[in-house]
Amino acid sequence: MDAEKEKPLPEKSLSFVARDNAKIDNQEEEIINTTTTENDSKIPDRDQDSPHDDATESKPENADDSETKEEDEEEEQAECPLPPDLNKVAEEIDQFISTLSSLEKDESTPAPPDVPIFVEQFVVLVEAMIEEYDSKVKLSQLKEEDSSSFLETVNRVSSLSKALSLFSSEYKYAYSINRIGGVKQRAMSYLEEEFKFLLDDYKIHESDLVQENPPPEPSPKEEKNNISDEILTNLIKLSKSMFAAEYETECCQVYFVARRNVLEEKLHKLGFEKYSIDDVQKMQWESLEREIEAWIKTFKQCATILFSNERKLCDSVFSDDLSVSKNLFGTLSHGVIVQLLNFSEAVVLTKRAPEKLFKFLDIYEALRDILPQIENLFPEEWVNELKTETSMLKTRLGEAMISIVIELENAIKNDSGKTPVPGGAVHPLTKYIMNYLTYACEYRETLEQVFREHQKIERADSATGSEYDYNQNNESVKQSPFQSQITKVMDLLDTYLEGKSKLYKDHALSSIFLMNNGRYILQKIKGSNELNSLMGSPWCRKRSSELRQYHKTYQRETWGRLLNCLNPEGLLVNGKVVKPVLKERFTSFNAMFNEIHKTQSTWVVGDEQLQSELRVSISNMVIPAYRSFLGRFSQVFTPGRQTEKYVKYQADDIETNIDELFDGNATPMGRRKL
Repeated sequence: MDAEKEKPLPEKSLSFVARDNAKIDNQEEEIINTTTTENDSKIPDRDQDSPHDDATESKPENADDSETKEEDEEEEQAECPLPPDLNKVAEEIDQFISTLSSLEKDESTPAPPDVPIFVEQFVVLVEAMIEEYDSKVKLSQLKEEDSSSFLETVNRVSSLSKALSLFSSEYKYAYSINRIGGVKQRAMSYLEEEFKFLLDDYKIHESDLVQENPPPEPSPKEEKNNISDEILTNLIKLSKSMFAAEYETECCQVYFVARRNVLEEKLHKLGFEKYSIDDVQKMQWESLEREIEAWIKTFKQCATILFSNERKLCDSVFSDDLSVSKNLFGTLSHGVIVQLLNFSEAVVLTKRAPEKLFKFLDIYEALRDILPQIENLFPEEWVNELKTETSMLKTRLGEAMISIVIELENAIKNDSGKTPVPGGAVHPLTKYIMNYLTYACEYRETLEQVFREHQKIERADSATGSEYDYNQNNESVKQSPFQSQITKVMDLLDTYLEGKSKLYKDHALSSIFLMNNGRYILQKIKGSNELNSLMGSPWCRKRSSELRQYHKTYQRETWGRLLNCLNPEGLLVNGKVVKPVLKERFTSFNAMFNEIHKTQSTWVVGDEQLQSELRVSISNMVIPAYRSFLGRFSQVFTPGRQTEKYVKYQADDIETNIDELFDGNATPMGRRKL
C-alpha cells in the first residue's frame, strides 16, 4: 500500500477513532499497538523509499530554513502510521472472508488463520461511519453512490460475522466475533429505523384509492410515481441487507406493523369502522344501513385495489424470498378480512326484520362475487380457511333471508283489522307487499340461488330436486322454490283482500275496493320484468278477467238500479203517458243519481287509467239511455215550473257529474236548468 495514495479519514472520524481506542480493553490495545508496529515496519516494504527519504534526497543544497521546517514536518508524518483507507481494508476483508469460506470444517482441515490486524481496522472504520450517519443523516437523503457504499459496507460486516461464526469454537475468534456482532447489531438498528422511516414516507406518497369521481391531481402523476419508485428501491435495498444479516424477523415485524397501520387508515377513510357484536346489536337500523354501505364499499376496494397493491408492494420489497412475501401479505390481508367478516356476521345476528332483507342481499352478493377475486391473491394455504369461513357466513345469511321472505306470509295472516279502507282505496298492506316483492325480485337471481341452496340442505335425501309442482288452474306447473314462495304470498294476498272487501256494507264499494287492489297488483307485476316472469302470463290473464268481473258487478249494483228508473214500461196506458208515474220516475232518478254522485265522489280510484275507464263505461251506459228517455217524455210536463221541478238534469249535466266521481272528495253537483 503506497503511503502517498492513502487518504486520511475526515476529522470527525479520526477523533472518533481516538475516543474509541481510549475505551477498548487491554487486548484491543495490544492489537492496536501491534497494528502500529506492523504498519511502521510495512511502510518501507510497500514503498521502497519512504516519504522521509524522498524528501531528504530531493532537498537542494541551497535550501533555506523554511524548507528545513517542511522537511521536519514530513519526517514526523512518516513516523506516525496513516489511517487505513476503507476501500483498501474492504479488499482485504473480502479476501479473508473468501479464505474462511473455502475452509472445510472437518478433522483434516488445518486450523483457521489468526485474525488479521485489518479486521480490527475495518471494525473501527465502520463504527465511525455508523456514528456519523446515525447522528446526522438519513440514508435515503444521501446520494445514491453514498448510500450504496454504506449498504455494501454493512453487507460486508454481515458476511464477515457469518464467516467468523463458522469457527465459533475457536478461542482466538471469540473476541472478533463479539466485536463484529456488536457492530452488526448497531448497523441493523440504524437500518431498522431507516426501514420504518421509508415505510412511513412511502405511505405518504403512494397513490390514493381510486374514487368514483377522482378530483384533478394538483401535480403531475409521474412525479408522485417517481418519488414512490425511489422509496421502493431503497426499501428493497434495506430489506436485502437486513435479510443478509439474518435480521429477517425484525425486518418483517417492522414491515407488518407499518403496513397494518396503513391498511387500517385506508379502511377508516373508506368509512369502515371496527365494531363489536354488542355495538352492532345496539345500533339503530338507519345507522347500521350506513355502516353496511361502507362495508360493501370497503370490501370491493379490498378486492379491486387494496389487496392487489399490497401484494405487489410486498412481492417487490421481499423479492428475494417470495415465501416471506406470501406469508406477510397473507397475514396482513387475513387480518383485514377477519374484521370484515366479523362485522357481517354481527349484522346477521341482529333481530330479523323485513327491511333488512335487501342489505342482507347486498352482503351476500358481495361475499359471493368479490371473494373469488380476493382468493386469487391469497396464498393457497389461506384459501381453504377463507372459503370455509365465508361458506358458513353465506349459509347463515341465506337462512336469515329465507326467514324474512317467509315472514311476509305472517304479515298477511296476522292482520286482523276490522276497519275498511276509506273510499275503497288500495289497502296499505297491498302496497307494502307489492312494493316489497317488486324490490325483492330485482335480486331474483340471488334469491333463486339462496332458496335452491337452502332446499338442498333441507332435502338432501330427496329425489325431487330443487323444483316442485304447483297447482294453477287445475294444472300442475313446475316452479322453482323462490317462485313457489312468491306465488304463495300472492295467493294469500288475494284471500286477504277478499276478506277485507266484505267489511264494506255497500256491494258496489266492495267491488271498487277489489278493482283498486287488483289493478294495483296487476300494474306492479306488469311493471317488473322479473315479477312478471315469475307470475307468468296465465296468472296475469286470470287477474285481468277478475278485474272485468268486479267492474260488471259494480255497474250492476250501482247503475243498473238507476237505469230501472228510465224503463218506459208502465208509463203508457192506452197510448197515453201516465203523468203521475212519469213524475215518480223522474223524481226517483234525480234522487238516486244525486245520492250516487254524493256518495261515489268520496270513493277513491287512484289509478288514472282505471278511473277514466270507469267514467267512460258509466257515461256510455247512462247518458244514451237518459237522453232517449228525456227526449221522449220531457215534453209531457208543462213548460216552466213543472218541467224545472222534475227534469233537473240535461244529458251534459249527467256527463259532468259522472266525471266528478272517484276523486275522493264530496263536491256539489253541477247542474244546468232548462
